[in-house]
Amino acid sequence: MKNKLLGFIMLVAVTAVHEAAATVRLPRLVSNGMVLQRDQPVRIWGWASPGEAVSVAFLGKTYQAITGTDGQWRVTLPAMKAGGPYEMSLKASNELKVKDILVGDVWLCSGQSNMETPMSRLRDKYPDVIAQAANPRIRQYEVPLTYSFQGPRADLTGGKWIAADPQTVLQFSGVAYFFAKEINAKYQVPVGIIKDAVGGSPAQAWLSAEALKQFPTYEQQAAKYKDSTLVAAIRQREGAAVADWYRSLYQADLGEARGQQKWSAPSYDASSWAVMNVPGYWAEQTPLGPVNGVLWFRKEVDVPATMTGQPARLELGTLVDADSTYINGQLVGTTSYQYPPRKYEVKAGVLKPGKNVVVVRLISNGGRGGFTKDKNYQLTAGGQTLDLRGPWQYRLGATMLPTPGTTTFHYQPGGLYNGMIAPVLPYAIKGVLWYQGESNTANPADYLALMTSLIADWRKQLRQPNLSFLYVQLANFMAVKSEPSKSSWAAVRDIQRRTLAVPHTGMAVITDVGEWNDIHPLDKQTPGHRLALAAQKVAYGDAKVVASGPLYQGMQGAGNKVTLKFSDTGSGLLAKGGGALKGFAVAGPDKKFVWAQARIEGNKVVVWNDQVPNPTVVRYAWADNPEGANLYNKEGLPASVFTTER
Repeated sequence: MKNKLLGFIMLVAVTAVHEAAATVRLPRLVSNGMVLQRDQPVRIWGWASPGEAVSVAFLGKTYQAITGTDGQWRVTLPAMKAGGPYEMSLKASNELKVKDILVGDVWLCSGQSNMETPMSRLRDKYPDVIAQAANPRIRQYEVPLTYSFQGPRADLTGGKWIAADPQTVLQFSGVAYFFAKEINAKYQVPVGIIKDAVGGSPAQAWLSAEALKQFPTYEQQAAKYKDSTLVAAIRQREGAAVADWYRSLYQADLGEARGQQKWSAPSYDASSWAVMNVPGYWAEQTPLGPVNGVLWFRKEVDVPATMTGQPARLELGTLVDADSTYINGQLVGTTSYQYPPRKYEVKAGVLKPGKNVVVVRLISNGGRGGFTKDKNYQLTAGGQTLDLRGPWQYRLGATMLPTPGTTTFHYQPGGLYNGMIAPVLPYAIKGVLWYQGESNTANPADYLALMTSLIADWRKQLRQPNLSFLYVQLANFMAVKSEPSKSSWAAVRDIQRRTLAVPHTGMAVITDVGEWNDIHPLDKQTPGHRLALAAQKVAYGDAKVVASGPLYQGMQGAGNKVTLKFSDTGSGLLAKGGGALKGFAVAGPDKKFVWAQARIEGNKVVVWNDQVPNPTVVRYAWADNPEGANLYNKEGLPASVFTTER
């Protein structure tokens, strides 16, 4: 009896495994709510048992496929006009239905954090846009962070299609949403966004193994991490070191010491603490210098009764690096790294009339710690705002060496391509939107080769040799410098300009909308709009649209003057804001750059400096933050950074 029961259980198990293997399965991207690309053949694919017959019914036609020995099947739908919603039925040993399908334009949106930045980060800047975001014809599929060094993955690890409304739009890429909104309005077709971006990712992480062969150094890096045992060992060792650092920090932190009153307590006596002006960095403003570890900051705030008894918001700009923030001893927010803006919602009842105590426990992991300048530091409730800038008390809680370094595996060459691009490749798309480059500014020399290879690689893998590839040039960032100087950010921008030599590409210049103190500028509408202009010209074939600001084309010298020629001048050049044309620098054979005078002559610009009798090189907007550079066309689009050097 026992043996019969065991045999029956095994039979059921084998049957279940067989049936599971025979079940037709679709990739996650081919799912309810998807947007299919119009006006070109569309692949639909999936998996089942080898040799299994699969039929796909869509728009009154049925398409047949037989699963190959690899368990995959695929059918190709003919080019379709925009429309929907539609339903798709699949039959094999089981049946599937995919509902609420639209046909329109699909854009693969990739790069790093400025493409990833969601509308939720922008809600204070664009409250009306978010409130009016109900548009089921704009949809997004967010690809989860996944990397692989074992080869391309067959499917994504998660995600689903969502239609835009005031709540769901908070998850949408800000740049991509503004782009989609404009394209949808102009062409009256559904727009699908595949958000496929990872903060901090360098370009080489998005290259296939085939493309990496052009870059031996990166190829060797990728090969190293194919050893999963090695990866696991590195992860364990580095994770343990970081955990030990934080454990030691907590144990050494005088503000958290056992047996004494916590420094976050509102009744703690901080009268002996030193004072520092906020915002600022303690390396510059205190005798402590560039110490790492944890510092505590306290500020007493007099709150009127009219601000109490209701929710409040505490804004603390951005903090370097990690914080835990308290009001009257209650934790109101914590952030683990420097970039996110600190906008902490404070529950009703936390504030009280009269004296309130704000305490920030601020961890510096390395470099200089503190409060980013030129940001909002305020407490708001009931329509009233209290300015928190000015003197804060501070005390050092613990001194530590910088946090041990770690390997960011998903930044390694090829990892993101395998995990996040390869599974998307069978899906037909209209084009690519790309916002990346910040993580390659440390080594601009190979960025041109990386980007031209990436564009060619994706076009080849997608089987779309003329695929539109539109990208955002890096924004202005960091402190303004008074004299011409070297700039790796300008070098990357110039390489991005030169990448326009690749056919079917377009670029959005945004050196006029960045923020000197934030690598993530809040203006995502301008890059979205300028990408949409580029799309109208490159992807939609509108030859009349002025899609770019002036682009340098060539130079001619005569005496101490250089005449510069431009394309994309639109209806004419101008110095934005009136006054003198700024942002140009010249150098002679010695390559010592000085600011130049410049004037517009028709669609050309004449540049000179009386101290440079034989100018050989001209640069424009050549700085991390080229404030004041004001060459535009009359359509309001800024000229790109450039150097006349080959």
